[in-house]
Amino acid sequence: MRIIFFAGKGGVGKTSVAAATGVKTAEAGHRTVVMSLDVAHSLADIFDLDRGLIDEDRGSLTRIGKNLWIQELDIQEEIEKNWGDIHKYLSTLLNTTGLDEILAEELAILPGMEEVSLLLHINRYVRTKKFDVILLDCAPTGESLRFISIPTTLDWYIKKIFKIEKTVARYARPLAKRLYDVPLPGEDYFDAIEFLFKRLRGVDKILVDPEITTVRLITNPEKIVLKETQRAFMYFSLYKMSIDGIIMNRILPDDAGEAYFKDWRKSQKGYIRQAKAYFSPIPLFPVNLFRGEVLGMDSLRDLADQIYGERDPLNRFFKGEPYSFVKVNGKYQLRVKLPFIGKGDVELNKVSDELIIRVGSFKRHFVLPRQVAASDSVKARLDGEFLSVHFGS
Repeated sequence: MRIIFFAGKGGVGKTSVAAATGVKTAEAGHRTVVMSLDVAHSLADIFDLDRGLIDEDRGSLTRIGKNLWIQELDIQEEIEKNWGDIHKYLSTLLNTTGLDEILAEELAILPGMEEVSLLLHINRYVRTKKFDVILLDCAPTGESLRFISIPTTLDWYIKKIFKIEKTVARYARPLAKRLYDVPLPGEDYFDAIEFLFKRLRGVDKILVDPEITTVRLITNPEKIVLKETQRAFMYFSLYKMSIDGIIMNRILPDDAGEAYFKDWRKSQKGYIRQAKAYFSPIPLFPVNLFRGEVLGMDSLRDLADQIYGERDPLNRFFKGEPYSFVKVNGKYQLRVKLPFIGKGDVELNKVSDELIIRVGSFKRHFVLPRQVAASDSVKARLDGEFLSVHFGS
């Protein structure tokens, strides 16, 4: 089993890259499913399928070629399958506040429901070995990070809060019925949550297992996009998810020779150099801007060839952690592997939420988590082939 996340800022080409990778792996003989995590699904459009504005497949698997399926989740279908009693209680609760019944049912679709539903599918596909490859077309960066944090959050809730909440509700329910018109959740509600959690069990280990799951960040050679990619890189690293590639999409080719594009190409080349400095030693895959839209199997096949060439998309293109944050005695530390350097070779510079490490002509930028960025002092020492950067107040 191989799972690959394609993540990045909205509009950078995640869906196209995920779909192109799916075409290449399916043609190599691997049973592949490309799943959309974005609420604004566009997988069917990228494959140029003949569908109307309303998806009639209702989130089911759709076979679009030999060894290749796509799945765009339908939250209404997922509610019926996975959230029945939970959604029913939430909509009843909102309805008692005076909201219209239909509006209450709509508002009872909470943030995270679709993400948990997708996690359920992933866990089931891994357990049943239905597919060899799962490719995830992620939502924009912030929603993707919420997605990967859900298993940890749910585990904490079940272990720390759930049993207490269930016990309190059981004893308080008879009294509450006599005193208040606000309903407390019934046993069906708690049973549904417990059943949901049981079906999710183990998915957190799948997501952080680098032998199974890796992340590929899609970016463009633009300042704002590159900044967001840096933040995504940092957060995925904090969640211990293995990043094995950066795909630099929509580069203007040199033969776009009109004077109008001259400064634009120059600017892009500067940002590509920055990206190499930001994300090294993670490999960067440059992809030229296509002359037209990337639609249908033929253009997706061309895109895959440009990204991967003769390489197998299922390879892990980088192994190991590029860096890690740890907390020792209440103090934050950044550990970076920098072999073959001496003490006098390192220069540190902290600017706002960025740490810049310079070793000779080599320079690395690190976006810092908020708590670390607030530190006043920065010190470093060499521990073998690792540079340990200590942050203090």
